[in-house]
Amino acid sequence: MKTLPVISIGVTAALVVSLSSALEIEPFSGESLAQAQRANAPVALHFHSQWCGTCKLQDQAFREMRPDPGLPMKLLVVDFDEDRPTSRAFRVPVSGAVIVFRGQVERARSIGTIDRKQLREVLRKAF
Repeated sequence: MKTLPVISIGVTAALVVSLSSALEIEPFSGESLAQAQRANAPVALHFHSQWCGTCKLQDQAFREMRPDPGLPMKLLVVDFDEDRPTSRAFRVPVSGAVIVFRGQVERARSIGTIDRKQLREVLRKAF
């Protein structure tokens, strides 16, 4: 009986470690982006609209990538319709765009990509 909690704790710890090194998806904030850039961390911006079919397919693909340990980074979702200043600042003319950074350096930009493997490769350019 005493080994069961130890095994359980080990499994829980492994799960926490794997989740912490996977794709984190959260709403965009200037502070989250600035924090990642100051840390020279990989970060991506997804310019998303509620009405956009392409965006919905991208969102589904990104959610499927969440547990991927090969993507230890943040994906910040920018509301393309509501946050026009951010879209303009990054010169994004349409929703469905993804911009990938390592720190402050833009490493990749993709517009309209919906294939999960291609989106994963775009995100991997941050590394």
